[in-house]
Amino acid sequence: MGMLAPADSRHTQSQERRSALILPREHGAWGILLIPLCTGVGVAIPQGGRVLPVVLFLLAALTLFWMRTPVESWLGTSPMRAQSKAERWLVQGVTAGLGCVALALLAALFWQGRNSGLLLLGAAAAAAFVAQAILKKLGRSTRVLSQIIGAIGLTCTAPGAYYVATTHFGPTAWGLWLANWIFAANQVHYVQTRIRGAKLQGFAARCAHGAGFLEGHVAAIGLLLIALSLRWLPGMALLAFVPALVRGIAWFFGEPEILVVRRIGWTELCHALFFGTLLIAAFYLGR
Repeated sequence: MGMLAPADSRHTQSQERRSALILPREHGAWGILLIPLCTGVGVAIPQGGRVLPVVLFLLAALTLFWMRTPVESWLGTSPMRAQSKAERWLVQGVTAGLGCVALALLAALFWQGRNSGLLLLGAAAAAAFVAQAILKKLGRSTRVLSQIIGAIGLTCTAPGAYYVATTHFGPTAWGLWLANWIFAANQVHYVQTRIRGAKLQGFAARCAHGAGFLEGHVAAIGLLLIALSLRWLPGMALLAFVPALVRGIAWFFGEPEILVVRRIGWTELCHALFFGTLLIAAFYLGR
């Protein structure tokens, strides 16, 4: 196989850079966005939920999530920044196009005053993303916290999908949001703990490194118990968290490993799908 000519190599690198400026690079965030949305739909549709508003909400959520990448590249708030005039035109054009699509979808959702409750969720998501951007600016020490805060905005698709399908908020909507955010926060913390502690040897060393992760487990259990007491979640919803809890605890007893980040990503996606399925089943069986 021949090597690429210098001109071809530069062209390929340029294409990759343009793609990175306009396409979301946080692959795990797609799962944190879509799995909660699916749980909201999965719980709502058996109750006679509406399908068309859910489709509009899905498309709007995907468009707005996609738009965040070119906006950050344009404003220079991400590692990939538009530098040349051509790159600035690119990110501005993509932002404008996605913005028009998002406005059309939102107009359809809010037509004649419908789905006005989404404004509350939108404000909460925007606040979470602003807080995430501020934390990112503070450096690597706040990286995990910034991702956990950002997950608040991404997982609001769960109550959003439930709301547009059923036309009302309530304990179920808040329970779906809380459950999905707890799971997403656990995933973020687990992945970062594994990446930073992949070469650690021994249970004691891993406990010292993962103390914050264990504290997160305790906090998550406390929040889930509060949700159960408020009847936001059915008791069986706790079972949805068991696989994540087991895989988290098992890491402390593992051996040093050669870390393959892509493999972790696929494994965590499988965990998320399993969690979503169990959560929907818990609401269905708990009725």
